Amino acid sequence: MKNLLTFLETSLTSFHAVANAKTFLKERGFTSLDERDPWDLKEGGKYFVTRNGSSLIAFTFHKKGNFKIVASHTDSPCFKLKESPEMQGNFTRLNVETYGGGLYYTFFDRPLRIAGRVIREENGKLVSELYASDETFVIPSVAIHMNREANKQFAPDPQTDLLPLYALGEATLKDAAFARDLFVVPAEKPFINGANGEFLSSPRLDNLTSVCASLEAVSAQTNGVCVAALFDNEEIGSRTRQGAGSDFLKNTLKRIALAQNKSEEAFMQALSSSLLVSLDNAHSLHPNRPEKCDPTNRAIMGGGIVVKAHANGAYTSDALTSAAIKKLFKDAGVKYQNFYNRSDMQSGSTLGCISFTQIGVPSVDLGLAQLAMHSAVETFAPADYEELKKGLSAFYQSGISVLENAVEL
Repeated sequence: MKNLLTFLETSLTSFHAVANAKTFLKERGFTSLDERDPWDLKEGGKYFVTRNGSSLIAFTFHKKGNFKIVASHTDSPCFKLKESPEMQGNFTRLNVETYGGGLYYTFFDRPLRIAGRVIREENGKLVSELYASDETFVIPSVAIHMNREANKQFAPDPQTDLLPLYALGEATLKDAAFARDLFVVPAEKPFINGANGEFLSSPRLDNLTSVCASLEAVSAQTNGVCVAALFDNEEIGSRTRQGAGSDFLKNTLKRIALAQNKSEEAFMQALSSSLLVSLDNAHSLHPNRPEKCDPTNRAIMGGGIVVKAHANGAYTSDALTSAAIKKLFKDAGVKYQNFYNRSDMQSGSTLGCISFTQIGVPSVDLGLAQLAMHSAVETFAPADYEELKKGLSAFYQSGISVLENAVEL
């Protein structure tokens, strides 16, 4: 778990997650590519390419083979600083806007940090630098004596209630920059808990557990063209240049196909025979609110990898792709379980659905069961993470090929 614990603690934002991923991959023999340069891919080579400093695609290259893709996301709900954020008076507060659909009451009265990237001038150029404040801050609650209804109902107003307290008196942000992409994020470190140490709680489990597991799997033993795609901006719909709805994955796969000497026709054939694992976490059965889960398809922490399905297409799994991944897991001795949302509850969507707008690759939705999704601190079972690594490794080592009405393993 060492890699995961370090990754969770230091990946404060998507920019930090990608910087950590680059270091991890370089240490394991991967070569950095640039979208702006020609690519000279060698048989058996291991490569990665980034976009915007917040998305990354890593892959192993071989002259033959379809694509085995795992897609996850680097971002999590938090708050983003506006320009000129200082709201000054007796106190200095920070003017922020919400990023993603957070469980915002959980962000009150706990340590927060400012992190992201700043753009500075250096030798006549504007360059991007990672930033993380040494100081911590809080969003203070209104005392129960001043809000007697707080324990009955509380809907925070983003412009009034969610402003971090920066300083006593007037103060300004300490970084000198032309522009910033800075966020206010939970500062708490991951911690093991439970009577037998069976739980791990941390900020950003959704979806850094998936990111870290896919990096570990793609950097281990693989077979053929294996891809780990780490996208930014899933929490806000992926409609950005570096999101899953962009051409980043499509262009990368096309350049791999070109290096394989594939024609446009052969590239289309390869996509149709490939498999994409859309990897994002799932809701565990809640011990205090079991009625919130489906009566017969409940995910439980410690139950293994979650295979997710949805009649109206919120998840990409179908009978063929689900059967394929379950067969792989069964043969590899990997635990898995099924998940559906309650029929009277709205489901969120995942990267696979969004990626379909660019590439029509057969897909299955997987994840880990967790509690308190989108909270400042989430909880899951580390035993499931070990199953996920085993499952992804089995996928990357397989010779899977998806046909119209069958799957070759």
